[in-house]
Amino acid sequence: MNGDLQDLLGTARVFALPMVHRFRGVTVREGVLLRGPAGWGEFAPFLDYSDAECVPWLRSAIESATTPWPAAVRDRVPVNVIVPVVDPGVAAELVAASGCRTAKVKVADPGTDLADDLARVRAVRAALGPDGRIRIDANGAWGVDEAVAAIARLDDAAGGLEYVEQPCPTLADLAAVRARIRPAVAADESIRRADDPHAVRLADAADVAIVKVAPLGGVRAALALAAAAGVPAVVSSAVDSAVGLAAGVAAAAALPDLPYACGLGTGVLLADDVCAAAPRPVDGSLAVAAVPPDPDRIDRVTADPERAARWLARLRRVAALLPEGTFGSGRPGHPSTTIEP
Repeated sequence: MNGDLQDLLGTARVFALPMVHRFRGVTVREGVLLRGPAGWGEFAPFLDYSDAECVPWLRSAIESATTPWPAAVRDRVPVNVIVPVVDPGVAAELVAASGCRTAKVKVADPGTDLADDLARVRAVRAALGPDGRIRIDANGAWGVDEAVAAIARLDDAAGGLEYVEQPCPTLADLAAVRARIRPAVAADESIRRADDPHAVRLADAADVAIVKVAPLGGVRAALALAAAAGVPAVVSSAVDSAVGLAAGVAAAAALPDLPYACGLGTGVLLADDVCAAAPRPVDGSLAVAAVPPDPDRIDRVTADPERAARWLARLRRVAALLPEGTFGSGRPGHPSTTIEP
């Protein structure tokens, strides 16, 4: 393993952040922070990801820790409020407290039914008022016919949906759904969990590309994919800590065009974070800024020894899978560096 990479891995701090509400089955968000000459990077792939699928997440963390962000073309990024699978009353409170004019509502969660989703969407519309925008995310849970039927009812409950994110698992299914519904369709998992995200061609399958920095390999990789997608991009979070969220904001800030609010308002899902001044939307937008962890806060959220050992072992396994020359090659985006202690 490259000596520079060894040094960077030696800075690893494993965190465990409790969540306010269960989100996609997760109640504690775990990951690793790495410190390099350009700042901090985050390695936090979900636990169901294989080691091979985690490689882009580590490339992203390395980039963040060793390479300055691309130039920003805006100093604030509009974001949506995220509404997990919660009761309608809680959904309305989240929206009202956020200051955002766009809400992303999770639907089709295992163990819930369409009636629950309809009630949540109606509550969000009431809280937003008639001019707010509502988008829903099914995380690929529906079949084609099921999606078409559910979306029609949810579109009606919302008084019009902005778009539907990943209603079905595959691009072919997305295309079939898109031909039969009124709202636009956004692709998320179909992009980031593809064998080669940069080879994905949305064609008639989607109107919007959901771009997540860590699963795609970093800010520059995310920007390259957005440029090649042929449709507008929405930069979203993978429920990151403040450090990972800053990378998403940096990507959104560098996009030439940003017609949609981004899915970067996820900090409110965490009951604690790696810094005291964690990013929170103000008037529906986030400031563009690096967010280093606070020494006392990172100590407070350090994972227990057993969890930390699992993550450090995972980090080492994934690092061993990095292509030769990924770190320390001097190529753009992967500069040759000596990591400071």
